[in-house]
Amino acid sequence: MQLTAFTDYTLRTLIYLGIEEGRRATVAEIAAAYGIAENHLTKVVLLLGQAGDVATLRGRGGGLRLARPASAINVGAVVRRTEPGLALAPCLGTGNCVITPACCLRPVLAEALDAFLGVLDRYTLADLVAGSRGGLARLLGLTLPAA
Repeated sequence: MQLTAFTDYTLRTLIYLGIEEGRRATVAEIAAAYGIAENHLTKVVLLLGQAGDVATLRGRGGGLRLARPASAINVGAVVRRTEPGLALAPCLGTGNCVITPACCLRPVLAEALDAFLGVLDRYTLADLVAGSRGGLARLLGLTLPAA
């Protein structure tokens, strides 16, 4: 199983914004920090805004910021939104298989997917940045205010 680049960029964007809640950033700034294309992040930010995770502010002093506390942004919910076709095999999605009525693999794969998502459901954005905020900030070229 591999998550798409879109999901990866979504989680990275949230981590960037979650390092210092309330801080505004631009798509260009986040793209530069991670070395990824701005046009990919623009699509990510659109989805994050529609989901209510990120607020986009226009004009002078605008940018992006978290729209709600990092502790309210569930990693499992984010992955489900960005991976709508998440299925380990076609029989778990919309595909058909001639052995589906007697197949013992399908419930095993369904259980595995539930376990994967269950682990992600136990974490929030706050969990992803807690304890490594300073290290993340340094790696991304951010300067945190003195405590």
